[in-house]
Amino acid sequence: MSKPQMVIFDLDGTLVDSAPDIARAVAVTLREAGVAPPSLDAVRTMVGDGARALIARALVAAGVERDADALLARFVAHYADGLCVDSRLYEGVAELLERLRADGVAAAVLTNKPGELARGLLSRLGIAATFTAVVGDGDGFPRKPDPAAARALLERAKLAPAQAVVVGDGLPDVQLAQALGTRSVAVAWGYVAPERLRAAGASSVVSTAGELAEALGAAEQRHQTGQGG
Repeated sequence: MSKPQMVIFDLDGTLVDSAPDIARAVAVTLREAGVAPPSLDAVRTMVGDGARALIARALVAAGVERDADALLARFVAHYADGLCVDSRLYEGVAELLERLRADGVAAAVLTNKPGELARGLLSRLGIAATFTAVVGDGDGFPRKPDPAAARALLERAKLAPAQAVVVGDGLPDVQLAQALGTRSVAVAWGYVAPERLRAAGASSVVSTAGELAEALGAAEQRHQTGQGG
């Protein structure tokens, strides 16, 4: 399979384990509203479809009937205040991104996280410059799995869907790739169980950044020639 010309990455659960900071913001928001917050493990299962869906799921888990929209602005404010306290890149991600750049492969981020927060998080993690674009919720496109934002990225780069790969840990990422007509590589280290990703039709599922590099044709080349002069 040919090497892609663009890799469209998901953010949370794919490049970054951001769940601790997201869970903290959810907890503060719900406690202000007199609602018991979900655990960190529960929050990991709730992310992926945008901030409003996250708050709505947390309210359902607490057994509370409340308008998620009424709490959304407070959540976003609390999260922005603690955007990158415990969030970390997954092991091997920084090296993978460097290999892609060295190979001339464009990398973009397409996330259902609010775009302003996504760009802020990537900047604080020191990898914002790696990406040709970072598109999130509120940036003028429907959320994933709608393919409109991905199509716009490809059109701007003058690439066809067959020249791209979608990488993510969630069902919206797999569904996005299917709607776009491109290959999907699902990562098993994120917030969705690998068997669910396979059942959704992921082209492949990888367990390490090294396996992801191989799937993208970006594995480090080990020369077999002898050394010396």
